[in-house]
Amino acid sequence: MAKIDILGYPHVYDFIKEGSQVNAPVLVFVHGWLLSRSYWQPLIELLSPHYPCLRYDLRGFGDSQSINSISIPQSYTLESYAQDISLLLTKLNIEQAWLIGHSLGGNIAIWGAQCCPERVKGVICLNSGGGIYLKEEFERFRNAGAQLVKRRPSWLAYLPGLDFLFARAMVARPLSRYWGRQRLLDFVKADQRAALATLMDSTTETEVHLLPKVLANLSQPVYFLAGTEDKIMELKYVQHLASFHSLFEANASNVFVIPECGHLGMLEQPFLVSKYIGNILKETTKSCKN
Repeated sequence: MAKIDILGYPHVYDFIKEGSQVNAPVLVFVHGWLLSRSYWQPLIELLSPHYPCLRYDLRGFGDSQSINSISIPQSYTLESYAQDISLLLTKLNIEQAWLIGHSLGGNIAIWGAQCCPERVKGVICLNSGGGIYLKEEFERFRNAGAQLVKRRPSWLAYLPGLDFLFARAMVARPLSRYWGRQRLLDFVKADQRAALATLMDSTTETEVHLLPKVLANLSQPVYFLAGTEDKIMELKYVQHLASFHSLFEANASNVFVIPECGHLGMLEQPFLVSKYIGNILKETTKSCKN
Protein backbone atom coordinates (compact mmCIF):
# COMPACT_ATOMS: atom_id res chain seq x y z
CA MET A 1 0.00 0.00 0.00
CA ALA A 2 1.29 3.43 -1.01
CA LYS A 3 -0.11 6.95 -0.87
CA ILE A 4 0.01 9.79 -3.38
CA ASP A 5 -1.29 13.36 -3.25
CA ILE A 6 -3.73 14.45 -5.97
CA LEU A 7 -4.91 18.05 -5.74
CA GLY A 8 -4.28 18.07 -2.00
CA TYR A 9 -6.16 14.82 -1.38
CA PRO A 10 -4.36 11.63 -0.28
CA HIS A 11 -5.01 8.64 -2.55
CA VAL A 12 -4.08 5.14 -1.40
CA TYR A 13 -3.04 2.65 -4.08
CA ASP A 14 -1.27 -0.64 -4.79
CA PHE A 15 0.93 -0.98 -7.89
CA ILE A 16 1.90 -4.56 -8.71
CA LYS A 17 4.44 -4.86 -11.52
CA GLU A 18 7.30 -7.10 -12.61
CA GLY A 19 10.36 -6.35 -14.74
CA SER A 20 9.24 -8.70 -17.52
CA GLN A 21 6.12 -6.59 -18.15
CA VAL A 22 7.92 -3.51 -19.47
CA ASN A 23 5.96 -3.35 -22.75
CA ALA A 24 2.60 -4.45 -21.35
CA PRO A 25 -0.13 -1.89 -20.67
CA VAL A 26 -0.96 -1.17 -17.04
CA LEU A 27 -4.37 -2.36 -15.92
CA VAL A 28 -5.91 0.37 -13.76
CA PHE A 29 -8.84 -0.82 -11.63
CA VAL A 30 -11.57 1.67 -10.64
CA HIS A 31 -14.03 0.53 -7.96
CA GLY A 32 -17.72 1.35 -7.60
CA TRP A 33 -19.84 3.35 -5.17
CA LEU A 34 -19.39 2.57 -1.44
CA LEU A 35 -16.69 0.01 -2.28
CA SER A 36 -12.88 0.14 -2.34
CA ARG A 37 -9.83 -1.19 -4.15
CA SER A 38 -9.99 -4.41 -2.09
CA TYR A 39 -12.47 -6.19 -4.36
CA TRP A 40 -10.05 -6.33 -7.28
CA GLN A 41 -7.69 -8.70 -5.45
CA PRO A 42 -9.05 -11.95 -6.99
CA LEU A 43 -8.68 -10.52 -10.50
CA ILE A 44 -5.26 -9.05 -9.82
CA GLU A 45 -3.98 -12.41 -8.59
CA LEU A 46 -4.97 -13.88 -11.97
CA LEU A 47 -3.84 -11.01 -14.20
CA SER A 48 -0.72 -9.62 -12.48
CA PRO A 49 1.58 -12.40 -13.80
CA HIS A 50 0.89 -11.00 -17.28
CA TYR A 51 0.15 -7.31 -16.78
CA PRO A 52 1.17 -4.58 -14.32
CA CYS A 53 -1.86 -3.86 -12.13
CA LEU A 54 -2.77 -0.64 -10.35
CA ARG A 55 -5.70 -0.42 -7.97
CA TYR A 56 -6.58 2.64 -5.92
CA ASP A 57 -9.30 4.05 -3.70
CA LEU A 58 -11.40 6.87 -5.13
CA ARG A 59 -11.22 10.01 -2.98
CA GLY A 60 -13.61 9.74 -0.08
CA PHE A 61 -13.79 5.93 -0.25
CA GLY A 62 -11.77 3.07 1.21
CA ASP A 63 -8.49 4.35 2.62
CA SER A 64 -8.41 7.55 0.54
CA GLN A 65 -9.69 9.72 3.36
CA SER A 66 -8.70 13.27 4.24
CA ILE A 67 -8.19 14.28 7.88
CA ASN A 68 -8.55 17.95 6.97
CA SER A 69 -12.05 18.41 5.53
CA ILE A 70 -11.09 21.79 4.07
CA SER A 71 -8.94 20.04 1.47
CA ILE A 72 -11.85 17.94 0.17
CA PRO A 73 -12.54 18.81 -3.49
CA GLN A 74 -15.93 20.37 -4.11
CA SER A 75 -16.69 18.46 -7.32
CA TYR A 76 -17.70 14.81 -7.28
CA THR A 77 -18.84 14.42 -10.87
CA LEU A 78 -17.73 11.56 -13.10
CA GLU A 79 -15.51 14.00 -14.97
CA SER A 80 -13.80 15.22 -11.79
CA TYR A 81 -12.97 11.64 -10.77
CA ALA A 82 -11.70 11.04 -14.30
CA GLN A 83 -9.38 14.02 -13.93
CA ASP A 84 -8.04 12.35 -10.78
CA ILE A 85 -7.20 9.32 -12.93
CA SER A 86 -5.38 11.50 -15.42
CA LEU A 87 -3.25 13.04 -12.67
CA LEU A 88 -2.63 9.63 -11.11
CA LEU A 89 -1.35 8.21 -14.41
CA THR A 90 0.85 11.26 -14.94
CA LYS A 91 2.35 11.18 -11.45
CA LEU A 92 3.09 7.44 -11.69
CA ASN A 93 4.55 7.84 -15.21
CA ILE A 94 2.09 5.39 -16.75
CA GLU A 95 2.14 5.91 -20.54
CA GLN A 96 -0.13 3.03 -21.58
CA ALA A 97 -3.15 2.04 -19.50
CA TRP A 98 -6.38 0.11 -19.79
CA LEU A 99 -9.04 1.29 -17.36
CA ILE A 100 -11.16 -1.46 -15.82
CA GLY A 101 -14.12 -0.02 -13.93
CA HIS A 102 -16.87 -1.64 -11.88
CA SER A 103 -20.39 -0.15 -11.80
CA LEU A 104 -19.94 3.59 -11.15
CA GLY A 105 -16.22 3.00 -11.73
CA GLY A 106 -17.02 1.93 -15.30
CA ASN A 107 -18.65 5.29 -15.98
CA ILE A 108 -15.65 7.06 -14.46
CA ALA A 109 -13.37 4.97 -16.69
CA ILE A 110 -15.28 6.08 -19.81
CA TRP A 111 -14.77 9.69 -18.80
CA GLY A 112 -11.14 8.86 -18.01
CA ALA A 113 -10.60 7.72 -21.59
CA GLN A 114 -11.81 11.12 -22.77
CA CYS A 115 -9.72 13.06 -20.24
CA CYS A 116 -6.38 11.45 -21.18
CA PRO A 117 -6.65 9.70 -24.59
CA GLU A 118 -2.88 9.79 -24.99
CA ARG A 119 -2.44 7.45 -22.01
CA VAL A 120 -5.66 5.41 -21.93
CA LYS A 121 -5.60 2.77 -24.68
CA GLY A 122 -8.91 1.11 -23.84
CA VAL A 123 -11.69 0.60 -21.30
CA ILE A 124 -13.43 -2.45 -19.85
CA CYS A 125 -16.66 -1.84 -17.91
CA LEU A 126 -17.80 -4.52 -15.47
CA ASN A 127 -21.44 -4.54 -14.30
CA SER A 128 -21.67 -1.03 -15.70
CA GLY A 129 -24.10 0.53 -18.15
CA GLY A 130 -26.82 3.17 -18.33
CA GLY A 131 -27.61 6.11 -20.53
CA ILE A 132 -31.36 5.88 -19.92
CA TYR A 133 -32.96 8.29 -17.46
CA LEU A 134 -36.08 6.86 -15.79
CA LYS A 135 -37.27 9.71 -13.59
CA GLU A 136 -39.25 7.78 -10.94
CA GLU A 137 -36.74 4.95 -10.64
CA PHE A 138 -33.83 7.34 -10.34
CA GLU A 139 -35.60 9.40 -7.70
CA ARG A 140 -36.29 6.27 -5.64
CA PHE A 141 -32.70 5.14 -6.03
CA ARG A 142 -31.30 8.55 -5.05
CA ASN A 143 -33.59 8.85 -2.03
CA ALA A 144 -32.87 5.32 -0.81
CA GLY A 145 -29.12 5.76 -1.32
CA ALA A 146 -29.10 9.09 0.51
CA GLN A 147 -30.94 7.61 3.49
CA LEU A 148 -28.49 4.70 3.65
CA VAL A 149 -25.52 7.04 3.71
CA LYS A 150 -27.01 9.44 6.25
CA ARG A 151 -28.20 6.78 8.68
CA ARG A 152 -25.12 4.54 9.04
CA PRO A 153 -23.67 4.84 12.53
CA SER A 154 -20.06 3.80 13.04
CA TRP A 155 -21.09 1.02 15.42
CA LEU A 156 -22.85 -0.70 12.52
CA ALA A 157 -19.55 -2.39 11.65
CA TYR A 158 -19.67 -4.25 14.98
CA LEU A 159 -23.26 -5.48 14.72
CA PRO A 160 -23.20 -9.32 14.81
CA GLY A 161 -24.45 -11.04 11.68
CA LEU A 162 -24.62 -7.97 9.44
CA ASP A 163 -21.68 -9.23 7.39
CA PHE A 164 -23.85 -12.28 6.63
CA LEU A 165 -26.43 -9.99 4.98
CA PHE A 166 -23.81 -7.99 3.06
CA ALA A 167 -22.41 -11.25 1.66
CA ARG A 168 -25.80 -11.90 0.04
CA ALA A 169 -26.72 -8.47 -1.26
CA MET A 170 -26.66 -7.81 -5.03
CA VAL A 171 -25.10 -11.18 -5.92
CA ALA A 172 -26.43 -14.31 -7.64
CA ARG A 173 -24.96 -16.60 -4.98
CA PRO A 174 -23.70 -15.71 -1.49
CA LEU A 175 -20.13 -14.52 -1.14
CA SER A 176 -17.88 -15.66 1.66
CA ARG A 177 -18.35 -13.82 4.94
CA TYR A 178 -14.89 -12.34 4.46
CA TRP A 179 -16.24 -10.28 1.57
CA GLY A 180 -19.44 -9.57 3.46
CA ARG A 181 -17.30 -8.10 6.23
CA GLN A 182 -15.25 -6.06 3.76
CA ARG A 183 -18.40 -4.63 2.16
CA LEU A 184 -19.75 -3.68 5.57
CA LEU A 185 -16.51 -1.92 6.54
CA ASP A 186 -16.35 0.04 3.29
CA PHE A 187 -20.00 0.99 3.62
CA VAL A 188 -19.36 2.47 7.06
CA LYS A 189 -15.98 4.01 6.18
CA ALA A 190 -17.04 6.03 3.10
CA ASP A 191 -16.92 9.79 3.64
CA GLN A 192 -20.48 11.10 3.83
CA ARG A 193 -19.90 14.15 1.66
CA ALA A 194 -18.20 12.13 -1.06
CA ALA A 195 -20.77 9.33 -0.93
CA LEU A 196 -23.76 11.67 -1.15
CA ALA A 197 -22.31 14.01 -3.76
CA THR A 198 -21.11 11.16 -5.97
CA LEU A 199 -24.56 9.59 -5.85
CA MET A 200 -26.36 12.83 -6.63
CA ASP A 201 -23.93 14.22 -9.22
CA SER A 202 -23.70 11.00 -11.24
CA THR A 203 -27.44 10.35 -11.49
CA THR A 204 -28.84 13.68 -12.72
CA GLU A 205 -30.73 13.63 -16.01
CA THR A 206 -28.03 15.73 -17.64
CA GLU A 207 -25.21 13.45 -16.47
CA VAL A 208 -27.04 10.26 -17.47
CA HIS A 209 -27.71 11.55 -20.99
CA LEU A 210 -24.17 12.90 -21.36
CA LEU A 211 -22.45 9.56 -20.75
CA PRO A 212 -23.49 7.95 -24.10
CA LYS A 213 -22.27 11.05 -25.94
CA VAL A 214 -18.88 10.79 -24.27
CA LEU A 215 -18.70 7.08 -25.12
CA ALA A 216 -19.70 7.66 -28.75
CA ASN A 217 -16.83 10.11 -29.25
CA LEU A 218 -14.11 7.81 -27.89
CA SER A 219 -11.55 6.48 -30.37
CA GLN A 220 -10.32 3.82 -27.94
CA PRO A 221 -11.96 0.38 -27.74
CA VAL A 222 -14.54 0.01 -24.96
CA TYR A 223 -15.91 -3.36 -23.81
CA PHE A 224 -18.67 -4.31 -21.39
CA LEU A 225 -19.01 -7.39 -19.14
CA ALA A 226 -22.55 -7.99 -17.87
CA GLY A 227 -23.94 -10.45 -15.30
CA THR A 228 -27.03 -12.44 -16.30
CA GLU A 229 -28.43 -12.10 -12.77
CA ASP A 230 -27.44 -8.48 -12.18
CA LYS A 231 -30.51 -6.70 -10.80
CA ILE A 232 -28.65 -3.42 -10.22
CA MET A 233 -27.39 -3.01 -13.79
CA GLU A 234 -29.45 -5.31 -15.98
CA LEU A 235 -28.10 -6.65 -19.26
CA LYS A 236 -30.48 -4.48 -21.33
CA TYR A 237 -29.03 -1.32 -19.78
CA VAL A 238 -25.47 -2.51 -20.37
CA GLN A 239 -26.29 -3.24 -24.01
CA HIS A 240 -27.97 0.14 -24.37
CA LEU A 241 -24.87 2.05 -23.28
CA ALA A 242 -22.56 -0.25 -25.22
CA SER A 243 -24.57 0.41 -28.41
CA PHE A 244 -23.24 3.99 -28.56
CA HIS A 245 -19.70 2.76 -29.23
CA SER A 246 -18.57 1.87 -32.72
CA LEU A 247 -17.58 -1.69 -31.71
CA PHE A 248 -21.24 -2.54 -30.99
CA GLU A 249 -22.14 -2.44 -34.67
CA ALA A 250 -20.40 -5.78 -35.25
CA ASN A 251 -23.11 -7.95 -33.66
CA ALA A 252 -22.70 -6.35 -30.23
CA SER A 253 -19.11 -7.59 -30.19
CA ASN A 254 -18.17 -5.31 -27.32
CA VAL A 255 -20.58 -6.96 -24.84
CA PHE A 256 -19.72 -10.19 -23.01
CA VAL A 257 -22.21 -12.00 -20.79
CA ILE A 258 -21.20 -13.61 -17.48
CA PRO A 259 -23.53 -16.46 -16.48
CA GLU A 260 -24.72 -16.94 -12.89
CA CYS A 261 -23.41 -13.51 -11.96
CA GLY A 262 -24.97 -10.63 -10.07
CA HIS A 263 -23.52 -7.15 -9.59
CA LEU A 264 -20.06 -8.12 -8.29
CA GLY A 265 -18.50 -9.99 -11.18
CA MET A 266 -14.92 -9.63 -9.92
CA LEU A 267 -15.86 -11.64 -6.80
CA GLU A 268 -18.55 -13.93 -8.21
CA GLN A 269 -16.80 -15.05 -11.41
CA PRO A 270 -13.15 -13.93 -11.24
CA PHE A 271 -11.80 -16.70 -13.49
CA LEU A 272 -14.25 -15.99 -16.31
CA VAL A 273 -13.87 -12.22 -15.95
CA SER A 274 -10.07 -12.50 -16.06
CA LYS A 275 -10.36 -14.73 -19.14
CA TYR A 276 -12.52 -12.15 -20.90
CA ILE A 277 -10.10 -9.36 -19.99
CA GLY A 278 -7.09 -11.38 -21.16
CA ASN A 279 -8.76 -12.24 -24.48
CA ILE A 280 -9.80 -8.64 -25.07
CA LEU A 281 -6.26 -7.39 -24.49
CA LYS A 282 -4.72 -10.08 -26.71
CA GLU A 283 -7.16 -9.44 -29.56
CA THR A 284 -6.68 -5.70 -29.33
CA THR A 285 -2.90 -6.05 -29.39
CA LYS A 286 -3.15 -8.39 -32.37
CA SER A 287 -5.39 -5.92 -34.25
CA CYS A 288 -2.97 -3.06 -33.58
CA LYS A 289 -0.07 -5.09 -34.98
CA ASN A 290 -2.03 -5.94 -38.13
